[in-house]
Amino acid sequence: MAEYTLHCFAQSGNAYKVALALELAGADWEPVYVPFFKGGARTDEFKAKNIMAEVPVLDHAGKTMSQTGVILGYLTGTLGKYAPSDANEALRWILWDNHKLTANMATWRFLRNFAPEAMRNEDVIGFLKGRAVGALKTLNAHLDSREWIVGDTMSTADLSCIGYMYYADEYDFDWAEVPNVTAWRDRIKAVPGWKHPYDLMPGHPIPE
Repeated sequence: MAEYTLHCFAQSGNAYKVALALELAGADWEPVYVPFFKGGARTDEFKAKNIMAEVPVLDHAGKTMSQTGVILGYLTGTLGKYAPSDANEALRWILWDNHKLTANMATWRFLRNFAPEAMRNEDVIGFLKGRAVGALKTLNAHLDSREWIVGDTMSTADLSCIGYMYYADEYDFDWAEVPNVTAWRDRIKAVPGWKHPYDLMPGHPIPE
């Protein structure tokens, strides 16, 4: 049995944040597939792990935890990596990511690519796209004169904000509009051990 067990699925950018942190650190970890699109996160068994019925969930050393920001913070201690030079500044960006960047990018992508046709309200999708693009431009401006979101090395702030960036072709967006974001994305991709979310976690393509 691996030291870390991550309950996840390949299409989840939130789960990818944790999977990538574990993989880049060379941790002894294994993914456990959650069939999210078939209600796998809403079963009684899964909700016993996370009453919020959300992925990811991490099991480690007798502890079970959810919410990517919490898990990433925990991993800075157990892995000895990714601790930001300024914890408050990193938390500021993680909270911003949760509310502005990931929140809108994830929902925009879900409705556009995975939701049943009857749920694909173009006005709603357009609204979410506008919010997400606005957040991407905020991040792009922040990265104009720096390589990493906080300090001089990759930290939990970067891992939090990177979650949905490698699903780029699933968005109807010209990424050339945010060149600093794409350069930052490529810097993380160049870290030894990097893997695409569809190669790092199970469930792609979505099983029938």
